[in-house]
Order: sequence, then C-alpha cells, then structure tokens
Amino acid sequence: MTRYSDRIRRARLALGGFAAAVVVTAGCTLPAFAPRTESQGEAAAPGSAATWRACPEVPDELVGRGASGMRYECARVLVPRNWGSGAPTGATVGPGTGENFEIALLRIRSNKQHDRIGSLVVNPGGPGASGVDTAVYLSFGSAFGGLPAAVTDRFDIVGFDPRGVARSSPVKCIPDADLDASFGYDPDPQSQAAFDGFVDLNKRIGQRCGDRYGDQLPLYGTEQAARDMDAVRAAVGDEKLTYLGYSYGTLLGATYAQLYPDRVRALVLDGAVDPQQKLIAGSESQAKGFERAFGNFNRWCAANAGRCPIAPDARGAVTAAIDKAKVSPVRGTDGREATAGWVFYAVISSLYTESGWQELARAIDQLQAGDPAGVFKLADAYAGREDDGHYSNLFDANLAVNCADETEKPSREQIRQLQSQWRQKYPLFGPALAVGMLGCVEWPGQRDPYPTGKAVGAPPIVVVGTTGDPATPYEQTAALASMLGVGRVLTWEGEGHTAYPQTACVTTAVDAYLISLTVPREGLRCPAR
Repeated sequence: MTRYSDRIRRARLALGGFAAAVVVTAGCTLPAFAPRTESQGEAAAPGSAATWRACPEVPDELVGRGASGMRYECARVLVPRNWGSGAPTGATVGPGTGENFEIALLRIRSNKQHDRIGSLVVNPGGPGASGVDTAVYLSFGSAFGGLPAAVTDRFDIVGFDPRGVARSSPVKCIPDADLDASFGYDPDPQSQAAFDGFVDLNKRIGQRCGDRYGDQLPLYGTEQAARDMDAVRAAVGDEKLTYLGYSYGTLLGATYAQLYPDRVRALVLDGAVDPQQKLIAGSESQAKGFERAFGNFNRWCAANAGRCPIAPDARGAVTAAIDKAKVSPVRGTDGREATAGWVFYAVISSLYTESGWQELARAIDQLQAGDPAGVFKLADAYAGREDDGHYSNLFDANLAVNCADETEKPSREQIRQLQSQWRQKYPLFGPALAVGMLGCVEWPGQRDPYPTGKAVGAPPIVVVGTTGDPATPYEQTAALASMLGVGRVLTWEGEGHTAYPQTACVTTAVDAYLISLTVPREGLRCPAR
C-alpha cells in the first residue's frame, strides 16, 4: 500500500453510494474504469481551445446509460511531456516517446443550465483514478449522491484523466500476476525470509517499469500534472479555474494554486493531503488514521450487534481472520485463495465509507463459514481487479506519480525497524504501511518533487476535512490550509473518506462557495447527519 492510498475507492466507493445506485438502476455491472475511448478527434494544441464531440458511449460503457438531461462530450488536449520544472529535459526510452502527452477530457452539460459561470474541473485522487469516470458518476445528481442541481445548472462538469492515467497516455508496466502477488502478500511479513520476498517483489515491479519507461518516469509527477491542469483550464475557455479535488486531488489543486495563484477562481480541496509530510510521516499518519477508523467500526459493531454478525469483538474477529489466512486461507469456488493480504485489503476497502462497515462484518462472518466471496468483493473493488483477474492501470500510475514526487528514501533496515515499532502503536495497519514504503524505495528513476509553499495572491481556498477519515486523516486539513496561507477549513464530523456532497450542511457551504464565492465562516463544523 502506497501513500495516499485512496486509489480506486475515491473513484468508486467514496463516490460509490451513488455509483452503485446508478448501476442497479442501469441493470449492469460497474467496471473499474470505462474502456478507453480512442475516437476523440484531433487533440488541441497546448493553450488552445478544445474541439468537442458527442460521446454518449462513455457513460454507456461505464454504468449502462447517461444521466437524464445531461450531454456528454469528449476532447483531447496536447501537453508537453516536460514543462521544464526540473524533470529531465528529454524522454528517450519507452513506448510513445515524443514531445507531448494527450490528456482526455469529458464535458458534461445539463439541458437546464442557465447563467453559466464556467467549468467545474474535477479530480478524484489516487493518484491514478479517472476524472472522466468520476465526472460521469457526479453527473447523476443528488438523488444518487452526485452533484446537486444548483451546481450542474451553473457549471459544465469537466473530468480529465491526468497524464499516465486511464485514457491519457496511460502508464502500464505491472503484470496482473505481480499485482495479485502484491495484494495477496502477508501485510506484516515478520520473518526475514518473508520480508525479503516482499522486497524482491517490489524490486521486480520497479525493474519492469524502469525497463519500459526509463527516463520518462519522473515526468509523471504532480507538478507536471498541475501544469497540465492549466492547459485544461485554457482548453475549456475559462479565464480562471474552478476546481473540485478529492484526496490526492487536493495535492494537485494545492500545487496548481502555488504555480498559478492569479488563475484561481475557486478551489474545493476535500480530503486534504499535507504536502509537507514526507514518505515516513505520511505513511505513519495513514496508519494512525486507519487504526482510528477501525476503532470507530469496532465500537459501531458493539453498539449494533443486530447489524454486525461479528459483534461484540469485531477487532478480535478481523485479527483472527487475518491470522488464520496466513496459515490456511479459505479457497473460493474458482480456486482463488483468500490469503492474509486479500483479507487485509477487504478491511481497508470497507473503511472508506461508513456504509462499508456492515459489508465488512458480513464478509468476515462468511469467511469464518468458509465463503470468501465477500472478502474478494471488497478487496477487488479497492484493487480495481476484474472478475477475469485483469487490472486497470490504476496502480501503475499510482506508483509512477507517488514515487516521482517522493524524495525521502528510507533504507530497508529502517523500514524493518518501523514495521516493528508501528506494530506496537498501530497493530492492524502499522506494519503494512511500513512495508508499503518499499514500493517507492525500490522504484527507479529521478524524483521531481512538488512545491510546498504559500499560494501568494490566490483567493480563499476551501479545505474540507472529515474527522473519521482513514486515508487522509483530519489533522492534515488544517496543515494544508495553513501551508497555502489562504485556506479556510470546513469540518465534517463524519466517517469515511471525503465529505462533499454527503450532508446538507457540507453541501450548502460548498455550493455557496462554488457559485457565489461565499467563503464558509471560520470554524464551521457540520454534524455527521
């Protein structure tokens, strides 16, 4: 597990309440990503207006239909592979070597739009999750947990896949077998042999990606993507950017605000990443956040035994399930084994939304009875793994971006020590977050860190935090707002990862800011319900 590991949960599960509802309505199965649509016409040159074409096939492929009263249009914009911000000046190795990347855009416009303000550009985080897919989900409106009509009536909704993601010159270098091995691996490899085996797996993954992309790897960093976002702003014809970024998308938005403060109209950064945290601090912060969220789940189980079949001691039941899976994993009807890693990622998956708690309880109860289907359903949703065992490029992009950004490189010995120390402090999640750092430690290529300063000259930026957020713990909210110097914190006293548009209080405050530029009052805290 790498830093900022919301990954596909941001695209499907944190937005998944309404994504699932749309799927039920449409009568189809939701894939991890819509198939890439290649026929998007000519790509616009950097800085020029996009050429749009109707593309109703994108929502059709993703959820079976488009939202009523919405028009879907696609475009592509060319961006330089290197904006000259410190990454290598030439890309000489790897597929698609050339001067530009192509960035895929999806514009969604309501038939009821009036008094148009501009475009609301959205990014779901990851890094590696698809903004095109997320825009589709958000287009289904408040009945499905999407954007309210107050917003879609005034803005075009524009999703984009960042460089290296999904439809935008995607990075793909990790075989499905290696991803299966990584997710299925013991989350706390205690013996030296088991630890060394995980090192070797991460070395193999890094070697494959280095062999395929060579000196292009640093070009997938966040600063490059933030500069791409300004090309997106120009392509949609907006003088200033209005933006909604979730999780890692808050880092992308914060980087944009530092680079282009005078081009910011309004930024909503929901599920804040603290850009000043390095790899070790960020990983420990997540270990603490997931441990806290799991404690909340455990208390919910004890208080709701009728809805939680592993009550009263959910922590004991989950820990026992992981321990048992290390020695005798339950085998599914297709022969696939629910190893300790898969059980662990089912737990991770469930904590991104409060609605996932009951699903986790059922899955562990079923696993105890010999049925791993519920565990696989949760874990595969997190991993972006399809029924046929194929993965999207989510984790390829996730590693490429995170590791291009990250300058801190702890030694294997230091990681081994942290694994032991964090096992004492964060028993369920600490060891996995420690050994998860091996992904970037064993990653090849130069680094291209993003800036971590104030957005001097930018207008107020709304930074939203959820007190029970496991993946971007609440403490990071104030840290991001303070770093930017113009941040205004909006707190949701809820559970799960990210807040907007989950309750009336949060939605009212964010909508007023997006539409009228009314900044939430200082210290506003929204109740859980």
